[in-house]
Amino acid sequence: MKISKNDALLWFDFFSQLSEEETISIKHEEIIYSTFTQIEEAIDQRNDILLSEIKHLKTLENKTYFVGNDSKFPQGCRSCLSGTGLSAIRKTNKCNLKCKFCYNYGDLENIHPIGEEMWDIGGTKFYEKDLDLLLAIHQKPTGVSYVYLEPFMEIEKYYSVIKKFRHAKIYQHLYTNGTLATEETLKALGEAGLDEIRFNLGASDCSDKVIENIGLAKKYIKSVGIETPMTPAFFKEFFNKQSSILATKLDFINCAELHLNENNIKNYYGENMYICRQGYISPIWSRELTLKFMKIADEENWDLAVHDCSNYTKFARSLNLSSKSGMWFGASNYACEFSVIPYEIFIPILNDDHFKFLKEEELPDGYKPELIDVLK
Repeated sequence: MKISKNDALLWFDFFSQLSEEETISIKHEEIIYSTFTQIEEAIDQRNDILLSEIKHLKTLENKTYFVGNDSKFPQGCRSCLSGTGLSAIRKTNKCNLKCKFCYNYGDLENIHPIGEEMWDIGGTKFYEKDLDLLLAIHQKPTGVSYVYLEPFMEIEKYYSVIKKFRHAKIYQHLYTNGTLATEETLKALGEAGLDEIRFNLGASDCSDKVIENIGLAKKYIKSVGIETPMTPAFFKEFFNKQSSILATKLDFINCAELHLNENNIKNYYGENMYICRQGYISPIWSRELTLKFMKIADEENWDLAVHDCSNYTKFARSLNLSSKSGMWFGASNYACEFSVIPYEIFIPILNDDHFKFLKEEELPDGYKPELIDVLK
């Protein structure tokens, strides 16, 4: 069923006015999924054109795209997409910034603590003294990552745990906004055995201080890069400071396709959105900007890797993790992050005269929008 954009607009306007108690019928689901596919197919065609314009486009086993220096593609991403996984280690439940793209936006004061002297690994609480037991029983992952929320709020607690995993020869990387880092703490992380650090440069609007810290990190940590949701603001500010950023000699830039949840979506109302494989919801400009960014990096021959960490990549990640953990064929935890789909957020793209569906057909009887007046 190739629903027309006009019919989809009429139906989605109706769906957006339904109360949570009102049920969606099977026919309504068919209309919804047809609309999602129509939007996604048009987005895919636009992105395929942008991909075709990148002369030296590379893939990692067809799981993701990147350009640049193969040897600088982050090992943490290789672990995530081809290894036994990206095991998250959680400790710090606080952050010093409030970013509009943060998945915890507006909810930062309600983030539960992990527990005094405890670490969350795989959803289980551990004391540091328990890590020898964990390593003795479980198969070692190819990599672990320190996340949630800003580690430098209490970075001194991380050193001994990093040393423990270093001794076990497990690859480790850490995420930070970089604003609280100092040469002393970056040096301590390197000495503890951290293999890779990722700066969310967009969190600070590409601040000079964080750029300086990226350069300092290169003195002590083997692999240093940027991982930031791709937004128009980051795209603009990066190129305003391109020279100083590249002068840090960083190894990689992960351009994450921004996907939204119930906390941060309110910050992007009115933008053109799509839903990828009925899972992540994203503004359409996020990956478009990434591909334009990659084209520039390729043409200017930057000596680093620029990675398209798209929704497709995250889908591949989920399939890899389920496969490595012995789950059934096709199993994946990739899914929509909304308990109820916010139909109203798709109204702008359906209203956009410049956005066209690739092919449209008349709806069959029983699906036409004339039924809306009957249903109201």
